[in-house]
Amino acid sequence: MSAMSLTSESSAWGTLGTIKPYLDFDAESDVQYLLEAISSNGIDHGAILDVLTNRTSDQRQQIAEVFQALTQQDLLKSLEAALSGNLEQVIVGLLKLPAQYNAHELRAAMKVWSRDIADQEGKHKWEIPGGDSTNPSSQREGSEEQAGKREQYTAIIDYPLIQQDAAVSQVTSGDRVRPGLTLPCPTLLVFSQYRKSSGLEVEEAICKRFQGDSQAAMLALASVCRNTPRYFAEKLHKAMKGSGPDDKVLIRVLISRSETDLLSIRAEFKKRHGKSLYSCIQAETSGTYQAALLALCRAEDL
Repeated sequence: MSAMSLTSESSAWGTLGTIKPYLDFDAESDVQYLLEAISSNGIDHGAILDVLTNRTSDQRQQIAEVFQALTQQDLLKSLEAALSGNLEQVIVGLLKLPAQYNAHELRAAMKVWSRDIADQEGKHKWEIPGGDSTNPSSQREGSEEQAGKREQYTAIIDYPLIQQDAAVSQVTSGDRVRPGLTLPCPTLLVFSQYRKSSGLEVEEAICKRFQGDSQAAMLALASVCRNTPRYFAEKLHKAMKGSGPDDKVLIRVLISRSETDLLSIRAEFKKRHGKSLYSCIQAETSGTYQAALLALCRAEDL
């Protein structure tokens, strides 16, 4: 193992994800195992899960490359042909690069409300710092231009900029809201400064100034900034609260957070709801799909 890959492995082991690098990783051995699982008389779902839920995204990509080299076939397409339903969705998600998977999920989500956004495009005016009022598409262009001039976050806390960001967030003109933080300062410090200068929590200001989807989106963003594990714990709890589980949410959150902070999300879930995420998944799902989700969740929290 090269020095660089060893550093990468060690770094990954320091995360709060449930999926860690498989130390005895051998891509060719995994490919042979998967080939046997796919080509057997009955698809061996357990073998497929055993490999793919115990390897990191980087390791799964290596498996896919070796599979292509040895068989001249695409692993993703081979598994799509062999699987179906929610289990297929889990496996497909695991085999995509994180950025590719997130982009796919964002695109799917935006299809739901893109028509509503288009309807509102010409109805609302936005005020751009240093410019005239315009519509949201022009506002986005202005924001992107500003973003190009912003320095990268260096972890140095710039308190004058925090005060400036809090002040910018308060500027309103009728129904027009002046957008944009000037630099990527630590968000919770901006929230604190905003409270001191305005007497309102950011969430209260959002509820006063926004409605509908815009309000929901900004409240969600504020929630993520305040406590990311709590936000996702609540998403998972809500996904299993109704008459049937929201499988899309369960799959998306468990896959996307499995290598970053799913351990923290599990702890927050247990703290807020008095029962473990693992036991709730057991109660709400079944079969090989359940096995896949539990493999990502990893363990019971007593």
